[in-house]
Amino acid sequence: MRDPRIEKLANVLVTYSVGVKRGQVVRISGSTVAMPLVRAIYREVLVAGGQPLLRITDDQCADIFYACADKKQLTYLSPLLIHEVETIDGSIGVWADENTKSMTRVDPKKQAMVSQARRPIMDLFMKRAAKKGKAKLHWTGTQFPCQAAAQDAEMSLTQYEDFVFNAGLLHDPNPAAQWRKISVRQQRLCDYLNKGQEVRIKTPQGTDLRLGIKGRRWINCDGHENFPDGEVFTGPIEDATEGVVCYSFPAVHGGREVHDIRLQFKAGKVVDASASKGEDFLLQMLGQDKGARVLGELAMGTNYAITEYTRNTLFDEKIGGTFHAALGAAYPETGGRNNSGLHWDMVCDLRRGGTLEVDGKIINKNGRFVRASWPQPAKRRR
Repeated sequence: MRDPRIEKLANVLVTYSVGVKRGQVVRISGSTVAMPLVRAIYREVLVAGGQPLLRITDDQCADIFYACADKKQLTYLSPLLIHEVETIDGSIGVWADENTKSMTRVDPKKQAMVSQARRPIMDLFMKRAAKKGKAKLHWTGTQFPCQAAAQDAEMSLTQYEDFVFNAGLLHDPNPAAQWRKISVRQQRLCDYLNKGQEVRIKTPQGTDLRLGIKGRRWINCDGHENFPDGEVFTGPIEDATEGVVCYSFPAVHGGREVHDIRLQFKAGKVVDASASKGEDFLLQMLGQDKGARVLGELAMGTNYAITEYTRNTLFDEKIGGTFHAALGAAYPETGGRNNSGLHWDMVCDLRRGGTLEVDGKIINKNGRFVRASWPQPAKRRR
């Protein structure tokens, strides 16, 4: 028996997040684990009049690739993939794994080589996503609730399904309408931040970080480019990050988990980095190119329906009352200029005594925004 929430999620992704129009070519990518949702999306794209382009991946093939590929194969950039990103009108990614730890023992040098080789694809994708009008690439990504992700979150599959669907407000009769309401609140916050010059973030756990944001644009993430969503972000000024950040949660990238990351910035670049677990991998990623030591994104999590860490960046970076900063590539629509083959989101919790200031004024304390008209936790039902 199919879970009706899967059909509901597929409809929201196609009609609201990407807004598929008749005749548009829409790439649907996902692993074999996620086929129930992939099929539902395929159907919805057809109903909307689109042309679905199916791209199915297999976790075991990825394992074989890293085990067997030589340097030439690791650094190969397929012209077909470039043409695909140049051509498609929309892209819907569905994430699910058989084993989220399968990449743990892969040589990080190999992962860095692949990341660098495929950098032109990332750059092209981001540039098209930043465009307006017919040339714009509309995209979204979501998580299919599977056993591997449930295990990472330390939940049963049933509990994890509820977590995933509730985070997307799929329990509401009209989720898209709710996301539009959220969009209004988040836009008010963006309008305020767009006037700011500097952000300062402090936590009792050791973070004291200053970031320049003057002239940069804050983006309202309201369920279009990620689902579930709930954040506002910008690209900080590349040479204006100073201080220390101590991330609260393990950071996951390329199937690797790094714990207790501490980064020190000077003139915008990481000058010192440490971790209690996975430090070698962290340093390898930071060394892959010049832009990897620079922040490409600063964001605030605004989804108060997500309250706990689950080892899944899609959800963890949205936790209401957190901020995250990504090393590496910036999103051009923010005005950010940093280029890198890396984009690694890392999350810091503000809910245990943290403060976030803009030009010396506290706008978020203990994970709560100070203005009632900005994103707030939902009122509990009695």
